Amino acid sequence: MQQLPLFEPARWSVTELTRYIRSLFEEDAQLQDIWVQGEISNFSRPSSGHLYFTLKDSTSSLRCVMWRSQAARLKIMPRDGDAVEVHGSLNVYEAGGQYQLYADILRPVGQGALYAEFLRLKALLEAEGLFDPERKRPIPAWPHVIGVITSPTGAALRDILNTLRRRYPVVRVVIAPTAVQGDEAPAGIVQALLSLAARVHPDVILLARGGGSIEDLWAFNDERVVRAIAASPIPIISGVGHETDFTLADFAADLRAPTPTAAAELATPNRTDLLAGLADLQNQLQRNLQMNLADWRWQLSHTRSRLASLSPQAQVRTDRQRIDNLALRTGQAITHSLQLRRAALSSQEHRLGALHPLAVLQRGYAVVTRADGQIVRSVAQVQPGDPLTIQVSDGKFGARASHSDEE
Repeated sequence: MQQLPLFEPARWSVTELTRYIRSLFEEDAQLQDIWVQGEISNFSRPSSGHLYFTLKDSTSSLRCVMWRSQAARLKIMPRDGDAVEVHGSLNVYEAGGQYQLYADILRPVGQGALYAEFLRLKALLEAEGLFDPERKRPIPAWPHVIGVITSPTGAALRDILNTLRRRYPVVRVVIAPTAVQGDEAPAGIVQALLSLAARVHPDVILLARGGGSIEDLWAFNDERVVRAIAASPIPIISGVGHETDFTLADFAADLRAPTPTAAAELATPNRTDLLAGLADLQNQLQRNLQMNLADWRWQLSHTRSRLASLSPQAQVRTDRQRIDNLALRTGQAITHSLQLRRAALSSQEHRLGALHPLAVLQRGYAVVTRADGQIVRSVAQVQPGDPLTIQVSDGKFGARASHSDEE
């Protein structure tokens, strides 16, 4: 007969057990940072944007989920049957009681080796200084000739040509067609770079292609291509892939653009901006010209006035006027002097007239002279009976002296 245990074992609810198992997953650091390789099956993408799929191999399967934010960064959407490598963390989905992989990175099998080679080459070339910012050359602001290296049949070329035609239609474009994917692409890209530099001498070169997987873009990670870009005597703008794509060619180029269209935009000024700038310059030139004309007119007027003041003719006119003024003043001075002299003469005449003997005679006096012509001033000069001549104001008459009253 089986003996019952003294203490009954602890009983777990389904939720408690599931949460305990989940904590074990979360505490295991290795399960929180793991890569799993397998084949995709049961792939689905509902309207929420999340991805649900199963990874399987020959004997086992693993449920996986990738949230929408991580799925938006995928360059190529996976399909059933794809062999992939998935990175993420293992955890328990409590509602279903199942463990599953929460994925954050998904890439085709073999891409990991390519990425490792990418990092190795990047470190090697960076150590040689091929990516140094100091060796980057400025992109010309007004290019006359632009070289384009890309596939002649790709959408990247159409995007570039449309952008250049819209923004800067006066530029001359020279296309060096080459394969941009596959084993022959690296040699073709290098030869296109050498040909443009030797034969065309463009002001800038656009190296471009559309987006793709790391395998599709691998030609732009080739060591030969990177060294040819660094050695190019002509500035190069790389526009390879999409905004999230980075290649070693981007690091070696003088300027990296996120897309081929952006490369064409970075290489050229915008016609609309140029026209607006020209309009501003024209307005500024007109304003400056008007200001200069006004200044020149003032200077001309000032110079004309100075020349007129220094002109001999003006001096002659001034001297003539001064002579006229002097003549007038001289005439006035002479007239005034004559008037003063006439007044003085008249005064003297008046004074002389008042002292003239005739003037005295006119007041009733007379001048008595003897026969010998002497003027009788005293009675002692006359004897009784002496003939005398008496002169009055209007004539003379004779007379004889008689005895005075005293006698």
